[in-house]
Amino acid sequence: MKHNKFEIVSDMIPSGDQPKAIKELTEGLLNGENTQTLLGVTGSGKTFTIANVIQNIQKPTLVIAHNKTLAAQLYNEFKELFPKNAVEYFISYYDYYQPEAYIPRTDTYIEKSASINDEIDRLRHNTTRSLYERNDVIVVASVSCIYGLGLPENYFKGTISLNIGQEVSRKDLLTYLVGVRYERNDVELKRSTFRARGDVVEIMPSFEKVINRISFFGDEIESITRIDALTGEIIEKPSEIVIYPAVHYLSYDENVDETCDLIRKELNERLVELKNENKIVEAQRLSQRVNYDIEMIKEMGYCSGIENYSRIIERREKGTHPATLLDYFGDDYLVVIDESHVTIPQLRGMYFGDKARKEVLVDYGFRLPCAKDNRPLTFDEFYNKISFENNNGQGQKIFISATPAEFERKESSKIVEQIIRPTGLLDPEITVKPTIGQIQDLMKEAKSAIEKGNRVLVTTLTKKMAEELTNYLQNQNLKVQYLHSEVKSLERVEILRDLRLGEFDILVGVNLLREGLDIPEVSLVAIMDADKEGFLRCETSLIQTIGRSARNSDGRVIMYADKITDSMNIAIEETKRRREIQLEHNKKYNITPKTVKKSIQNNLLSLVQSYRSTEDIVAEQMVELNVQTKDLPKLLDKLEEDMHKAAKLLDFERAIQIRDEIKKIKSLIN
Repeated sequence: MKHNKFEIVSDMIPSGDQPKAIKELTEGLLNGENTQTLLGVTGSGKTFTIANVIQNIQKPTLVIAHNKTLAAQLYNEFKELFPKNAVEYFISYYDYYQPEAYIPRTDTYIEKSASINDEIDRLRHNTTRSLYERNDVIVVASVSCIYGLGLPENYFKGTISLNIGQEVSRKDLLTYLVGVRYERNDVELKRSTFRARGDVVEIMPSFEKVINRISFFGDEIESITRIDALTGEIIEKPSEIVIYPAVHYLSYDENVDETCDLIRKELNERLVELKNENKIVEAQRLSQRVNYDIEMIKEMGYCSGIENYSRIIERREKGTHPATLLDYFGDDYLVVIDESHVTIPQLRGMYFGDKARKEVLVDYGFRLPCAKDNRPLTFDEFYNKISFENNNGQGQKIFISATPAEFERKESSKIVEQIIRPTGLLDPEITVKPTIGQIQDLMKEAKSAIEKGNRVLVTTLTKKMAEELTNYLQNQNLKVQYLHSEVKSLERVEILRDLRLGEFDILVGVNLLREGLDIPEVSLVAIMDADKEGFLRCETSLIQTIGRSARNSDGRVIMYADKITDSMNIAIEETKRRREIQLEHNKKYNITPKTVKKSIQNNLLSLVQSYRSTEDIVAEQMVELNVQTKDLPKLLDKLEEDMHKAAKLLDFERAIQIRDEIKKIKSLIN
């Protein structure tokens, strides 16, 4: 394992309340305090504070965010601050996911259906690889980190080191690759595939898009070459490489017959229960399905949905949880829970949703009871895991929130406030306006903000309201888009970038516009129906929403309401309290508030551009350049530039696609 030091590379220096917060949090960790809370207002630089704390304590760190958009933003920020260290991104790899389910009321069985994003899967593999190889790792994860991932000992057991001069036959290497779920593809190498030609085996690993060429001389490895998949140029000739499994869930079942006997035993016990309940159809269905799975496991070593038998395969006790990403960390690491007032309730809820679905599948004969133990962690299991005991005391945690809930306050031995922003920016002024004529007033206020070069956020109560308001404003010749939970995670990142770039001016959304969105260009936040008490209009939500305009010196908030509720009053008074503290600080040190200036470049977005088809990209460029036949050389130059960019980012698939488009266009010229 590489032992590199965490090192921040940045021109920024701690200021405002940051030095005090860094000092207090660091001292708390070094003194063995298990749980602390950073109460930091929006725009006070909480990420930079945590980065300095990580640099001070030099521990691997898991940062958990409550949604993929926020996770992408945090990943980008840590990546910029720690370019010499391993900053990894771990979220659910599904663009679309429909879990296996049964609806008794309509007698409808829904098979599992999913669309896996290849790039995110690669990033997940790179995460576990980094945790295995080095100690200077920061993992930014969504709550998917509490879902089953496969035993780390099995995953790392499937890792193989290949070095020059090593005695290993070509046949044994191919057998190993198939065993760790690589697919053979002699025509086109993709991630997690290999091809074999004569004495040469070429592998594209699960965690990167580079070809590893292994040349044999008899049963000995003669040479190892790493090759650029796009150009075919040699990157390096290492003496050793490490190949990791193509999947995280691997089973090294040394006694398949015993496993099948245990599955059959649970089946027989369950069949007796079903027949005693006079569930004959359910018993027949379960018997047919499980016996088929047993035959597949005997013949192939796996079956569709084999993770549902993981408790038996791993010989776990009934009711115990599977391994998760947390098990891939060592025995001493820091856990940071960002926007904890939202993330913790979300962590609590994951288990119950999965449990309800699995119980229906078991009750109606679609799964054995052991399937219920293929699940996310309960909150108590999660909290116990991150509160582990070791030689250095207990696992250490930092909650981050501008509005910590009762749980965080109760658990924390210390609450560190970070109210003064490095930029001198103040919490925004709040205006309450009546709902009568609110849309016309919103348009007037939005146009005023846009004329100054700023952006606008509008929060509504429902997705439907967000879409209808967006359509209306678009018909009024305003540049508007909406953002809600049905928008794909990677598209959300792109939408937020386009807002910052000024591709459009107004973003309408629901609760995705609250925590953690870092958009300094936003000067106006409009809260529709602010007096409708509930989750989206409680004091915590209102304070968080108000904070979206706190990164701009012109920041202000309009609440459209016909009465001032208790939640509104608390939010307004707390904002006023913070604003007074900030004003006093600015006056004392003669500080003029300045809008945050932040790079729009997004490393993650650059990495995941390949989900867009090349044909769409070419079509966009042809429209943009108004391409005529005589202008095709100009388009070729643009495409070649994009091809080299993609190759530089190791996005070889996209680079190859663009190269093919270049060939097509050249044929038009000729």
